Amino acid sequence: MFKGVLFDLDGVITDTAEYHYRAWKKLGEEIGITIDRAFNEQLKGVSREDSLSRMLAYGNKENQFSAEEFAEMAQRKNNYYVEMIQAITPADVYPGILDLLKDLKSAGKKISLASASKNGPFLLNKMEIEDYFDAIADPASVKAGKPAPDIFVLAATKVGLTAEECIGVEDAKAGIEAIKASGALPIGVGRAEDLGTDIALVSDTSKLSVDYLTGQWTDSTHGN
Repeated sequence: MFKGVLFDLDGVITDTAEYHYRAWKKLGEEIGITIDRAFNEQLKGVSREDSLSRMLAYGNKENQFSAEEFAEMAQRKNNYYVEMIQAITPADVYPGILDLLKDLKSAGKKISLASASKNGPFLLNKMEIEDYFDAIADPASVKAGKPAPDIFVLAATKVGLTAEECIGVEDAKAGIEAIKASGALPIGVGRAEDLGTDIALVSDTSKLSVDYLTGQWTDSTHGN
């Protein structure tokens, strides 16, 4: 039986994607790059630095900035984002997630955060759910971001488990690929056309429960 659950944050525990989009759009306008929501889909689940690299490439400006300017822009985007997420409260936790965290705790399962967001600890605190998490994997300490498996492997290690003993929950294609590569069992929140037809999917987080996760684990090769 699975021993832990590795959670993505954006789009799984709460919706901060809109704030990310607005912050990237604001930075883009300042440096002469116009992005839309379709382009923003490419940034979901991707680290801040990799997202900035993609945006610069999109605007044909990838070679126009020094390393210092690049770092400053990444920080400026984060400052905009942090400013915007001050308004997040416990009411912003997605439907079903609080009950799932409580039930996982009661069942003795480890809970770890595997988010590309460096603001994970701050957001969990704002939503008043940090006490449910046994560990938070620091995205700054992994060599490669999603779709590489590093963050999920680290999230499992931080709670004394291997990824193969865990379920990973994600809403982004890059995250699903990272879970698969780590050896954990992926559960997707979203649509098959976005996340693939070869994994278990729920349409929204209210469908997630310990019973559902247990059933998926039992039905998978992990459970055999």
